[in-house]
Amino acid sequence: MELTFGTVIRQARKDKGYSQRQLAKLLNVDFTYLSKLENDRADYAPKEDVIRSLARELDLDEEESIVLAGRLPQQYEAFLKQNYKEVPALFRRLQENPDFAQKVFESLSEGE
Repeated sequence: MELTFGTVIRQARKDKGYSQRQLAKLLNVDFTYLSKLENDRADYAPKEDVIRSLARELDLDEEESIVLAGRLPQQYEAFLKQNYKEVPALFRRLQENPDFAQKVFESLSEGE
């Protein structure tokens, strides 16, 4: 099964023993919206505050959840905007050179 934002939150919700309606009520969102998120059928990525609320309720990492949902944590936007000219080249290099990408990701893991 492919790892998506929807599959992660669905599994985490089930692990916590919540129904969709229960979780939606806790988050103050419509349960049909939560269903769309879980099935990766929402028309757009949820707002950061919704993702953070979901992550907190489901004991998920907030920043990882934001990225998995297809958004960028706001705290990183300014940095990327300041360096916008280099960002495409960085992503291209990561994609084209798996060894380089692996080294970058390993160095990030070591720093935590």
